[in-house]
Amino acid sequence: MGDFRLSRRFVLTGGSGVFGVAVLNTLTGCSSSSDPAPAAVSPSAGNTGSAGNVVTGDWQRVNLSFVSVYLLVRGSEVAIVDTGTSSSPADIEAGLKAAGSGWDAVKHVIVTHRHQDHAGGLAGVAPAISGTIYTGDGEVEAITASKPLKGLKDGDEVFGLRIVATPGHTPGHISVFEPATGVLVTGDALNNMGQLTGANPQYTTDMVAAAASVKKLATLDVKAILPGHGEPLTTGAKEALQQLAATL
Repeated sequence: MGDFRLSRRFVLTGGSGVFGVAVLNTLTGCSSSSDPAPAAVSPSAGNTGSAGNVVTGDWQRVNLSFVSVYLLVRGSEVAIVDTGTSSSPADIEAGLKAAGSGWDAVKHVIVTHRHQDHAGGLAGVAPAISGTIYTGDGEVEAITASKPLKGLKDGDEVFGLRIVATPGHTPGHISVFEPATGVLVTGDALNNMGQLTGANPQYTTDMVAAAASVKKLATLDVKAILPGHGEPLTTGAKEALQQLAATL
């Protein structure tokens, strides 16, 4: 194998700012170096949501360009929602470091559904953490991991986060809502690529159920929407979600 350089870039987006982190790997022969470039990140005190409401607590987005992983930082503990693909754990680790944290702080990993752009990173994430890995009851058997997965049902709570069953994209898809802050992490139940939409029909098992899930999410007091694909929506999130639900 010849010498070559692989450069990848992700953007760590905080509750009130954007932090660019360049990660440069130098591969020589069959060896590689994956140490991320250092980045100083000040955790945000909050995020301004719709109608100027302040969302307390700290969330960070690890933007992998085609999909996102979210870090929910609460004191000295972190919950990770979704894990990207098999190549994503290094970027998640860099995101944790940039947010002033690390794998040892991760006590909860919540996987919204079985698709490999959301669950594929478990192969690298699971061995790195001592916390619990969760997914929806209907997804447990469909996801492979080196550690047991704990199934969750609608209304369960983890780390102050409420589990919302949002079937349709996959049968056991779940979303994650934090009532105290209004932060909603939606996996693929919602997308925001140019405009807020529901699940992508091309990859969705049951569009009728997916539409019902959007309407269900629209009943929540949402201040910020953190989708698996597309940009976080932090202004007018509740209104946009209600407008979407009204069209379905």
